[in-house]
Amino acid sequence: MEANKVAAAAERRSGCGLLTVMFGRRGLWSKKSTAADNGSQKSTSTAATATSNIQFTKSPGTELKKPRDDHKKVSAEPVQNKKIQSQQNQNQRSVVPSKPSSNQYPNNHQLGSYESHQQQQQQRSSYNNNSNSVDPYRGGGQRKVPREAIGLSGELESMFTDHQKARGANGLVRASSSNVMLYGNLGNLNQTGPVTAGVNYGNNNGYGVKRTTMAAATKSQDQSGSLCRAISTRMDPETLKIMGNEDYKNGNFAEALALYDAAIAIDPNKAAYRSNKSAALTALGRILDAVFECREAIRIEPYYHRAHHRLGNLYLRLGEVEKSIYHFKHSGPEADSEDIAKAKTVQTKLNKCTEAKRLRDWNGLITETTNTISAGADAAPQVYALLAEALLKTHRHQEADEALSRCPVFDVDTSTRYYGPVGYAGFLVVRAQVHLASGRFDEAVEAIQRAGKLDGNNREVIMVSRRAQAVTEARFRGNELFKAGRFQEACAAYGEGLDNDPRNSVLLCNRAACRTKLGQFDKAVEDCTAALSVRPGYGKARLRRADCNSKIGKWELAVGDYEILRKETPEDEQVTRGLSEAQQQLMKRRGQDS
Repeated sequence: MEANKVAAAAERRSGCGLLTVMFGRRGLWSKKSTAADNGSQKSTSTAATATSNIQFTKSPGTELKKPRDDHKKVSAEPVQNKKIQSQQNQNQRSVVPSKPSSNQYPNNHQLGSYESHQQQQQQRSSYNNNSNSVDPYRGGGQRKVPREAIGLSGELESMFTDHQKARGANGLVRASSSNVMLYGNLGNLNQTGPVTAGVNYGNNNGYGVKRTTMAAATKSQDQSGSLCRAISTRMDPETLKIMGNEDYKNGNFAEALALYDAAIAIDPNKAAYRSNKSAALTALGRILDAVFECREAIRIEPYYHRAHHRLGNLYLRLGEVEKSIYHFKHSGPEADSEDIAKAKTVQTKLNKCTEAKRLRDWNGLITETTNTISAGADAAPQVYALLAEALLKTHRHQEADEALSRCPVFDVDTSTRYYGPVGYAGFLVVRAQVHLASGRFDEAVEAIQRAGKLDGNNREVIMVSRRAQAVTEARFRGNELFKAGRFQEACAAYGEGLDNDPRNSVLLCNRAACRTKLGQFDKAVEDCTAALSVRPGYGKARLRRADCNSKIGKWELAVGDYEILRKETPEDEQVTRGLSEAQQQLMKRRGQDS
């Protein structure tokens, strides 16, 4: 209990306080409800170190007992009792098994539809009537279908249905009511001839399979491997974990995650399953989800050293150094002095970022944030946000976009749950500004509107929202006027947008297009140059500037732009044609000068 209270207290501590400076009154590490510590959501990045800590233990699987073949011991009936026995059999066939209770299975939501099960049983009853056979569970005795059989069939039915929804029916064949086989493993069935959709193989419940190509069947077999292996284990959680470990070692992280999820669904109170799931999520780049699973593993087993060590590494990547050090100290033999030393190094660099932000030393902030990411905080959104903000302040819009694109993209709900509404709103403000500077107006408006819902009283949110709306409306109005051929009015509309965002590359390039139509080539070149100063890779602005320089006879400048464009888009015929013409004109001019 003492360790739990100390761990809970450490979880509530704020981090380095970095975003307090960046986003005003609260940082990204805002206090969140304790309920957020127990779940998992979705979130993308890479994890090179996750493969070393996973557990690989084995335990034998379990087998379900097969029902006795009582139907083989049917006693002969007197001739005069056949009619009475037939009526009794029909009455017994109409008996409906009781619906299993919700407490009977820990993962009741994975059970197959009860109504579907009833329908299957009725179909089997009809089949038995036609074939004059005796069902050991329905005919000739007083037994009802056991609940265990219903539960297993339901779970397998659910897995089969989920696979069909996710990957289609190709590659899986229903062999009986409770078994699924890979298409390539159909035993003695003829697989070489054409198969028609809707063909049944020996029972009334068969699923038809439509043949495509052998390549498609092989691909489907690979994708369905984990599913069929999971079915063959009869849902033993330890066997599922061993299979997940095998997939994890082979780099099949998504398959491993599915198997760990299946094990957890059966036994949700096993810390090792949660910890291994965290490793798979880390490898898939879902860092926040991995944190939630590690927290749950430690809640189940407070002195689980491996989970503490894994959580310490995750917190370090997220830039939460204090929490990282706490869990390293509680990871026993799993951690060493290098882990804590690395965490302290990241903390030092984060402090320098905070100081540079306070002094508004944007170039210094670019250096310090880059160093912090290299030191180990490579999945910390607040660090990437600081870097992007500093690049925007120094009018390096393209680099800001590239920096933010390297930040792991976390699910909105997961991020809000982890950082809190105010903390995540601060990150969205920076993202909206980067979208706006890169000409993604709709994305900018969407991001800032979401930030407003999370923290509507934030003054920076309000200011960026107004600017995004004004620029977006100006751009839309200018585009409509340009399409109508009203170039002078379109030029003025783009200018109104530039009053709110003077270095917006898209508005500058659009105004250059209007000025080109009006014959104002020198001014068009100026606008294109301004756009390229913040976004050197903006190909449309460079092409427009090359065209304008050609029109005013500045062939050398035109050749320079065309050559850059040809390296970037060698297949573009317009660029090739423009470069050829500019080179010929330049050679003529040089010949005349000589």
